[in-house]
Amino acid sequence: MMSLLRSSLPAVLAATALSFTPASWAAAPSAALLLSLETALNSGSSSSVSGLLKAGPGLDPVQLEARYGALRSRFPDARWQVSPGSPLKDGRSTVQIKVSGSRQEGPYRYRLEAEQLLALTSGEGRLTGEEVIQETSTLRSGSTDLPISVLIPDAVLTGQRYDVDVVLDDPLDGAVAAGGIAAITTAQINQSQSPDLELAALGGGGVFKTVQAPFQPGSQTWAVLLVHPQGIVSTTKRVRVVADKAALIP
Repeated sequence: MMSLLRSSLPAVLAATALSFTPASWAAAPSAALLLSLETALNSGSSSSVSGLLKAGPGLDPVQLEARYGALRSRFPDARWQVSPGSPLKDGRSTVQIKVSGSRQEGPYRYRLEAEQLLALTSGEGRLTGEEVIQETSTLRSGSTDLPISVLIPDAVLTGQRYDVDVVLDDPLDGAVAAGGIAAITTAQINQSQSPDLELAALGGGGVFKTVQAPFQPGSQTWAVLLVHPQGIVSTTKRVRVVADKAALIP
């Protein structure tokens, strides 16, 4: 059960993302294009999705088609919601993409919830580039949703030390729980590989780690696995790494 949770999350991140590389900015996508994107994602047709993309910096329709197919194979009932988000400080519009799905694996049922905030660009009626502003993904098992709080910042400065904490909202009350934290590389995400997660007993009702951001702008993605008698929760979050303090709030 844990192996499925660990191996699925990198694939989820890869499949829900249109790309990880910013492109040169052009026109924002129209409402009609966003509706077409949502319809294509929910159609189950990889070619319908890739048909809305134009190959260029940061966008590879062939790669996206493969990622989309991988997610569909893991979660056949996956559903996407595409909606406009709040504009950024520099005036760019944003798009919020949510995906949810489930999968039955023997006696276990897995439930997926993932969300992205993107700055997309378009041209000639197709998407041409994007920048990931925020990104989270959570995969659960068990009959109930184990309540947790993900205390990981959206953005940090280059070289900054910061906390990566995921806390169980309810007291353990004598229950034995374990957890672990590990970084996920872009290569692992693209290749659907899971990081090595060393589990340890939870002494404080959660997983807590102080980490350091890279000294170059970019991003870090963290994976957290919690094992509890009521179920297993695996969550990931992408942290933007910026050089300018003003860029912490996009």
